[in-house]
Amino acid sequence: MEPQQSLESLARELAALPPSLGPVRLIGIDGHAGSGKSTFAARLAEALGHPRSGHAPGHSPLGHPPQAAPVLHLDDVASHEELFGWEERLRAQVLEPLAAGRPAHWAPYDWVERRFGPERVLEPAPVLLIEGVGAGRRALRPHLARLLWMETPRAQSWMRGRNRDGRELSDFWDGWERAERAHFSNDPSRPFADTLVRQSGTGYEWSSGTGATVGFTASVTEGDELPRA
Repeated sequence: MEPQQSLESLARELAALPPSLGPVRLIGIDGHAGSGKSTFAARLAEALGHPRSGHAPGHSPLGHPPQAAPVLHLDDVASHEELFGWEERLRAQVLEPLAAGRPAHWAPYDWVERRFGPERVLEPAPVLLIEGVGAGRRALRPHLARLLWMETPRAQSWMRGRNRDGRELSDFWDGWERAERAHFSNDPSRPFADTLVRQSGTGYEWSSGTGATVGFTASVTEGDELPRA
C-alpha cells in the first residue's frame, strides 16, 4: 500500500491517457448493481474538472469555473425490455459519432414512464466516464482508455441496492439479479479491469496496472461520506 493520494491524482492519470474513441478518452466504470459506481463516477468527474487534474479536462475560460467531466449512465441506455441488450443502441447513438469527432445524440430511458425521453446531446469531451453494469463488456473494451471495476462483493452490492430502492422494487431486483448473473457469466468484466476501486474507511483505495485484479498498491481518500449506492 503506497502513501494516500487525493482523487485528483487518479484524474490526472486518466487525463494523461491517449484518446481511445476519436478525440475522447472513454473511461469505463463497471461493477455489480449497488456497488457505488454512480457515486464514484460523480466524484471522479468533479476531480477531472479540477484545474489540477490536467490541462485538457480542467481547462476553462478565465472567470468561468471548471466543469466536471461528462458521465454517461448505462441505466439511461438500458430499458425494462433490454437490461443488457443495449449494445447496438449505444454503438449507433454514442460510440460511432464520438469516434468520428461528432456530438452524440441519444435519448435516455425513463424507468417510471417506461419509454425513451427527449433527445440529449453529448459532446466529444477530452474525458468521458461511462458507468454502469456492463461498462466493461467485450463490445465496449476496445473503445476504452481504461476500465475501472468497483471492488464491492456481489451480495453486499445487491443488498445495498435493495435497501436503497425499497420493497416496492423487490420483484424488479429479483429479475435483475438473474439477468446480472447471466451477463457476467457470459461476459465478465473484472478480469479485464485496469484499475480496481475499493471503498475504505476514509474514501477509496485503488490499484492499477499489472496485478490490479489480485491486490491494491495505492489509495485514494476523500473527506466526503462513502457512497450509498
